Amino acid sequence: MADRSFHIAMYPWFALGHITPYVHMANKLAERGHKISFFLPAKTQHKVEAFNLHPHLITFIPIEVPHVEGLPLGAETTNDVPFPLHPLIMTAMDLTEPDIEAYLRQLKPHFAFYDFTCWLPALTRRLGIKSVVYCIISSATIGYLLSPARKTLEKGMTGSDLLEPPQGFPSSSIRLRAHEAQALAAVTTMDYGSGLSFVERQLMSLSDCDIIGFKTCREIEGPYGEYIGSQFGKPVIFAGSVVPNPPKIALEKQWEKLLSKFQPKTVIFCAFGSECVLKKDRFQELVLGLELTGLPFLVALKPPMGAETIESALPEGFQERLEGRGILYGGWVPQQLILRHRSVGYFVTHCGSGSLAEAMVSDCQLVLLPHVGDQIINARLMAGDLKMGVEVEKGDEDGVFTKYDVCKAVRTLMDHANELGKEVRTNHAQWKEFLLKPGLENSYMDDFVMQLHALV
Repeated sequence: MADRSFHIAMYPWFALGHITPYVHMANKLAERGHKISFFLPAKTQHKVEAFNLHPHLITFIPIEVPHVEGLPLGAETTNDVPFPLHPLIMTAMDLTEPDIEAYLRQLKPHFAFYDFTCWLPALTRRLGIKSVVYCIISSATIGYLLSPARKTLEKGMTGSDLLEPPQGFPSSSIRLRAHEAQALAAVTTMDYGSGLSFVERQLMSLSDCDIIGFKTCREIEGPYGEYIGSQFGKPVIFAGSVVPNPPKIALEKQWEKLLSKFQPKTVIFCAFGSECVLKKDRFQELVLGLELTGLPFLVALKPPMGAETIESALPEGFQERLEGRGILYGGWVPQQLILRHRSVGYFVTHCGSGSLAEAMVSDCQLVLLPHVGDQIINARLMAGDLKMGVEVEKGDEDGVFTKYDVCKAVRTLMDHANELGKEVRTNHAQWKEFLLKPGLENSYMDDFVMQLHALV
């Protein structure tokens, strides 16, 4: 087997934030000659087809998503519905099991990569296929929230439980505030489709698989991955950061024209991924905070709750005051290209794993403003363990931030005399150099593949 290519099936959680990094991983594996059969929702295929760099080896297999009562007709991914309906997307995925089994029997892959479909390892075991939990959520998050050491299934979980790390968790600066712990405990124990809680689903996935893979480097999250391996008794492998190669296309003329009129490294770019929708008052504090910095900025966010457009939610007089200095856009933007633009010097991010991976290899200084879930622990990892970003301060009990908190975080990085800002800039430059080191990515991917070989 060592001199032959693999055939790998992939079935990620139906969220673009999971599907897209799985496509990036498929590309890295296809570069090495491995064949990928990629299951994804039928109507979502056109959104990711352009990212398929090896169509002769990566085949998208559209899956019809069964309708579940309570879901809007045609809903396929978490992008199609508000957060409270995400469990119904999971229920719909669970109902695809017979279709997935039929495909796997026909395709006979060597491996099946998955994350949330906890029934997959039992199915693959019957078919003689090895199962790989490929986590795009950080190992720090999984270790902190989902460690068996917490005994969540036996004891339940409250916010106060999450104020401390689980037994045996590596020494780190990861700590949660009261409101964060409360929210994470509620999400972790909520029903997440087919009568299973999120924690039950994840514990099944991690306990029943053959191997656990993480989209990160050992140098960044090694102790957390090793902790998870010891907790679940599974081999853990690291794929590296799996950052997609920069697009070879140029930035569209409209963006190039808008950004090029500003001085190098002066523009603040603010983007929160494909799903985040802020409350209107938080959105207004955010943009007012950017205004206070005195720097030009590009805000690319979905319209806040209750607003039809991003412009309609702006504070009174905001647009008039910022004519020519503030750019606001409510649609999709080419984030990777914008981060590489010579005028962009700061990135206000929600701390999604994909955005952080792209930002770490850019020259943009990181302002961390997490909102939910793994974003919070990612932010602590970046601002605390790695010290390569500045987190926006929030109220301990309510999680509220003000325009002054936003401005303070940006100015910490602007001020070259500020000791924290100086440390963060230095660390970011060092991590960027490490992550772009020639041969690093290939070394990680080769090792990843070699450890897969050891399973078959």
